Amino acid sequence: MTLIKSISGIRGTIGGRPGEGLTPVDIVKFTAAFGKYITAKANSKKIVVGRDARLSGEMVRNIVIGTLQSIGVDVVDLGLSTTPTVEIAVPDEKAAGGIILTASHNPAEWNALKLLNEKGEFINDAEGKEVLALADDLDFDFSDVQALGRVTKDDSYLNKHIEKILALEIVDKEAIANAGFTIAVDAVNSTGGWFVPALLKALGVSTVYELYCEPNGRFPHNPEPLADNLKDLSALVKEKKADLGIAVDPDVDRLCFVMENGEMFGEEYTLVAVADYILQHSKGNTVSNLSSTRALKDVTEKHGGTYYAAAVGEVNVVTKMKEVNAVIGGEGNGGVIYPATHYGRDALAGIGIFLTHLAKSRQKISALRSSYPSYFMAKRKVTLTEKLDIDQLLNAMEQRYLEIPHSTIDGLKIDFEEEWAHLRKSNTEPIIRVYTEAPTQRRADLLADKILSEIEAIAS
Repeated sequence: MTLIKSISGIRGTIGGRPGEGLTPVDIVKFTAAFGKYITAKANSKKIVVGRDARLSGEMVRNIVIGTLQSIGVDVVDLGLSTTPTVEIAVPDEKAAGGIILTASHNPAEWNALKLLNEKGEFINDAEGKEVLALADDLDFDFSDVQALGRVTKDDSYLNKHIEKILALEIVDKEAIANAGFTIAVDAVNSTGGWFVPALLKALGVSTVYELYCEPNGRFPHNPEPLADNLKDLSALVKEKKADLGIAVDPDVDRLCFVMENGEMFGEEYTLVAVADYILQHSKGNTVSNLSSTRALKDVTEKHGGTYYAAAVGEVNVVTKMKEVNAVIGGEGNGGVIYPATHYGRDALAGIGIFLTHLAKSRQKISALRSSYPSYFMAKRKVTLTEKLDIDQLLNAMEQRYLEIPHSTIDGLKIDFEEEWAHLRKSNTEPIIRVYTEAPTQRRADLLADKILSEIEAIAS
């Protein structure tokens, strides 16, 4: 059993003992604390709730909504929804905040409470700590029967979200429709199975091959949209001779593409391609996190802008984007943040912009991919143990590379002349992530292996 409390929310495996997994007791405690905290900050007693389709979703939803009612909070229940849709709904509803019930890319045994402020953006680290402290103390009263909150169900936000994307100046529905794309979609049997085909239809895409698009929560493969997990989508693209494939994670805030030849476009290059198109029309700066490809920096500078790096985590990227007035940003895991829609990762907005870019380029997706600087990544994990002191480990690694340019704003990133390595504790799993990037896959793998060997030597 695992329970993780971070800027990415309250995330854990379902079941087990209170405090060791995401149990009903933990759900009540953290929901009540957040509800009390966020409504006290805002001039509203309303909170928006939406969930992905994972198997525990209905159970968690019932507890969350009942808990919010018990502290006098009115709930707008979006039902099966997406993370970016809830982010849009919060300010539209003039709510105090929002709770998204999703563990994002984590496997089916996980669920989480993602916590939003009145802007529909993730609460920051300081706010999160206040919520956790309130949850530990539970120093507040629950409402009496006359003051219980009310629940309103609203299933209109799928269409509202799509309408917002169609209204973007940067999205050209006519160009997409005229391109005559045939597209395969893998939505891992979650809510993207409704939202992505509906968006494609609204954009004028007439031929959509749906794969795992029934939102029943029975994930047919690991839900993280990586190459090893998308073999069925790649096969379908080739079988149907589709122009491309689209894959999203269970809560539809990560986006990646499969090329017409069945190969991956590369989740790191989702943001690169979208940024390239945005920067052609709106000159400005870009932001991604420290674990993202250097290709975004290259594309940004080609268009005369400045690239900035932020710590990993959507809230950190958003904070940096506002600070430098970025026109586009996100994370290399396929997360696109376009401020003209809202400050949150949004796969649906990413689809609209990317398809416009592809349609107007008048080329195959593989040709578009080859137009960008080519870097290769290796991604490794080190499982945390009680004996492993992460701070001591990172400090020891830093000492080894004092003469090399490096950053410690989020773990340790070492910037070699042509390569980089980033070591950090995950916000979503009990692991240390080790990412490397280099001009060839072999060099990225060798650097990752070298870093792992050094970690093992320090930890032993």
